[in-house]
Amino acid sequence: MALLSGAVYFLIGAFLMRGFHCQLSVCGRALLNTKIVGGQDASAGSWPWQVSLQTNGFHFCGGSIINKDWVLTAAHCFSTIPSGLTAVMGRRNLEGNDPNQVTKSIATIIRNPNYDSSTNDFDATLLKLSSSLTFNDYISPVCLAAANSTFYTGTLTWVTGWGTISSGVNLPSPMTLQEVQVPVVGNRQCNCLYGVGSITSNMMCAGLMAGGKDSCQGDSGGPMVSKQNSLWIQSGIVSFGNGCALAKYPGVYARVSQFQSWINSKITDNQPGFVTYTSSGTDSDLSVTCSGLPPAATTIPTTTTPPVVCGSAPLNTGVSDGTSQATAGLWPWMVSLQWNNTHVCGGTLISQNFVLSSASCFTSFPNISGWTVYIGLLNLNGSNPNQVSVSVLNITVSNLTGSNVAVLQLANTVNLTNFIQPICVDQGSSYPAGTKCWFAGWNAGQGGSQQALQSVQTTLVDCGNVSSSSSSICTSTVTLQQSYSGGPLMCKNGNSWFEIAVMNVSSSISSNSTSNSTSNSTKASNVMVFSRTSTFSSFLAQTAGSLPPQATSSSSSTSTTSSTSTGGANTFTPVSFISLFILSVLPVILQVWLH
Repeated sequence: MALLSGAVYFLIGAFLMRGFHCQLSVCGRALLNTKIVGGQDASAGSWPWQVSLQTNGFHFCGGSIINKDWVLTAAHCFSTIPSGLTAVMGRRNLEGNDPNQVTKSIATIIRNPNYDSSTNDFDATLLKLSSSLTFNDYISPVCLAAANSTFYTGTLTWVTGWGTISSGVNLPSPMTLQEVQVPVVGNRQCNCLYGVGSITSNMMCAGLMAGGKDSCQGDSGGPMVSKQNSLWIQSGIVSFGNGCALAKYPGVYARVSQFQSWINSKITDNQPGFVTYTSSGTDSDLSVTCSGLPPAATTIPTTTTPPVVCGSAPLNTGVSDGTSQATAGLWPWMVSLQWNNTHVCGGTLISQNFVLSSASCFTSFPNISGWTVYIGLLNLNGSNPNQVSVSVLNITVSNLTGSNVAVLQLANTVNLTNFIQPICVDQGSSYPAGTKCWFAGWNAGQGGSQQALQSVQTTLVDCGNVSSSSSSICTSTVTLQQSYSGGPLMCKNGNSWFEIAVMNVSSSISSNSTSNSTSNSTKASNVMVFSRTSTFSSFLAQTAGSLPPQATSSSSSTSTTSSTSTGGANTFTPVSFISLFILSVLPVILQVWLH
């Protein structure tokens, strides 16, 4: 009976996780798109997320598929609610028959509540389809730009639609989907062109300064996309412009990354795949000036604000062997993931905007509603003066064979202190057997001091016959609570602490294992096996973008190859004694002598 019950829960969890991560695993892939330039007819399947919004069979606006039930379009397309509204997917030509066409009626229209028809600010609308789509090569969702995406001046984008090909000139028969490639024009420059104040932070611009390429009437609501690695990411929604393709008047688009929180608040099941798009280099738009345009925000000099680095724990002056209660700031990246104020799993801060945890933590609670991230927390109960709580903007789960990880995007950028710092994520360094490393987590459900963050020392061992995969790492056995899941296996490399594996307690035990059901703890009689974080390098880069570099300070270094390392424990040498004498005793002698 227990085995049957466990199997049922496993299947339920697998089903929930399947729906949870499927959008990121399928979004932004156009298998039939081989083009790299625009300004021409699009081939069938090139832009499989493209939607034609029609009223009584006539096209009036574009849109984009963002999951199997929802379409993203512009708010200005719905200044009035048209009759006979349908969404048509899979088509290349609006005229004639198309075997790939799927037509759905619209069940719900959700226009952004902040939309301003006089300025076209917040120009976004969500449409819920009457029934779910089945994805194929001709119908699939686009990825959406995450909140911290950057699109610098010159970033190449593609705009698609069935709109007019110039002002007043309709698309000729058979009305083939058009594609055009245009570069991003920075908001400062665009404000200078349209009039300072016309272009808000909820907008972005794209087009040639010489004109000739642009979106036009009928393209409204359609997607503007950019390619990052193998994924197509929607950065904009066709919004407005001064005419079509006129010189010095680029097209204006609703900035998709500004709507992530709103979209996720409306789509709580099977959420769209949000991906961080990161521009390289420096944005030349920062140097643009014109009459009435405020100065660009200046960067705080690094002489007064040090750069963000990972793996630095200023208050970690030494870690005890065995299991011990952590002190404040010992592990400043530790995160308590709580569902409705109850600790569920651990996690780690990997940048000021992202947290890394185990995918298994979200099988029962896949939606972001109810999740809160607590950073700087020492005790689950009682006062935590260094604590910061942040809501979750998005949760993205990897989709590899075996154990998977989850990346949580925070709703706000976290300010760093001695008690809140990001950890480095290992990208494939070698950690030999005998290296001392540490787990950390909270014993949820226990009383007294067990509610405080615990440190558990372990030693890396050869995986032997338990796992021959280079993606695995093994440790000596320790007793870990299920609530440790999502937390880190941490080793020190040089001056920085690295997370080399994410704990998934339930799946980390070797075949020779026992379970203590009364304490909800697990212990193996041989080794514990974890998936290396380096296995998820591509996923992390795609989801969280560039992570902070490791600290370069020469203080508190600990070698990873030493089997006797205590993780930065204090050592007392003749040099340190002399330094202590000079700094402590000599000033007193001088003061007496001067008096």
